Amino acid sequence: MPKRLDRKVIYKSDWINLYVDKVKMPTGRIIEKYHQLDYRTEAVVALLYNELGEILMIESLRYTLNKINLELPAGVIEKGEDILDAAKREVIEETGYQVNHFKKSYSFNPSCGMSNQVIHVLIAKVEKDDNNITNIDKDEVSLIKWMSISDIKNKIKNKEINDGITLNALLLYLSGLI
Repeated sequence: MPKRLDRKVIYKSDWINLYVDKVKMPTGRIIEKYHQLDYRTEAVVALLYNELGEILMIESLRYTLNKINLELPAGVIEKGEDILDAAKREVIEETGYQVNHFKKSYSFNPSCGMSNQVIHVLIAKVEKDDNNITNIDKDEVSLIKWMSISDIKNKIKNKEINDGITLNALLLYLSGLI
């Protein structure tokens, strides 16, 4: 395994750190500047479906991209918070739905070559009696909408869904793996 020989802190925050490491590879080769993003917490993405087989999507306001992005509800796990509780909280904040019966389905590293970020995929069926709360976070989400599987497949085909975390969860679901 590669071995860290030195570390310089470029940036630190409560959410993410950026380091430049000096790394010795198994062959003995030295990488002088190996950039590492250190996520201080893991995150969840929630795939919600209904009795019609539709999936709940959000239009998320993405400052970094300067656009509205079609995504699944997602967010970081707060300190001391359980994975399932984080999914419940994020779904309430971003969709208004009160869902209490999540199943943890998969975990993955979206960019393991440069970060330690971990994303947990959770899935739940939204029942008719799940409360729909109307106070979603308007600073994060501009719209929530139920979409058919065929609409989602077309949006993926037409490159209209491009968030990697959302794509991973959707493709796992569409392939029948979760």
